[in-house]
Amino acid sequence: MLPEGERLLWQGQPTVKALLLRVFHLRLVLAYFAALFGAHVVSGWLAHQPLVASLATASSLAMPVAVATALLTGLAVLYSRTTRYTITSRRVLLQFGAVLPMTLNVPFKQIARADVKLFSDGSGDLPLGVIAEQRLSYLLLWPHSRPWRLNEVEPMLRGVPNARDVAEILAKALVAASDGAVAAQPLAAANGQPQGAPAGAVANAA
Repeated sequence: MLPEGERLLWQGQPTVKALLLRVFHLRLVLAYFAALFGAHVVSGWLAHQPLVASLATASSLAMPVAVATALLTGLAVLYSRTTRYTITSRRVLLQFGAVLPMTLNVPFKQIARADVKLFSDGSGDLPLGVIAEQRLSYLLLWPHSRPWRLNEVEPMLRGVPNARDVAEILAKALVAASDGAVAAQPLAAANGQPQGAPAGAVANAA
């Protein structure tokens, strides 16, 4: 149940794969351990150790690699399950927070720009250039904020599946809202329900 006249257009979550690779950078972590493995082997060779002994020493990295991979995968799953992105006919909602659930309500009237970055697996990121009455916190929004935009923080729908279709839905909704002169609401990030929506509206929309 949404406020009268408001329609749910799309709702989804970031994919675990996108978070694992582009937020927690699993590939870089694995590359780091691979470099350490190679360094151990080369060091043993320079010390005139048998190759088998050098490989045995380097293989001690297997446990740290497994622990790091499991930890990062667990974090990606947790962030994915505790995040929900919603596009309605009037706003974009970002609900997130594993420990402290929060909602960022972004009315269309305060979206100055919407971009999309597509990846080979079909997922993508949709950063939003917003006109906020109050400065948004990069750390509070992370990882749902555009990387390295510290001064002008941009909320971002991150790792969205079928991002091209979602971008088209958002673009059409923004055009329709601008033609329909939808009333603006303040931009806020706080606990509880979005401003302007009755209690339970977002939960029921899910």
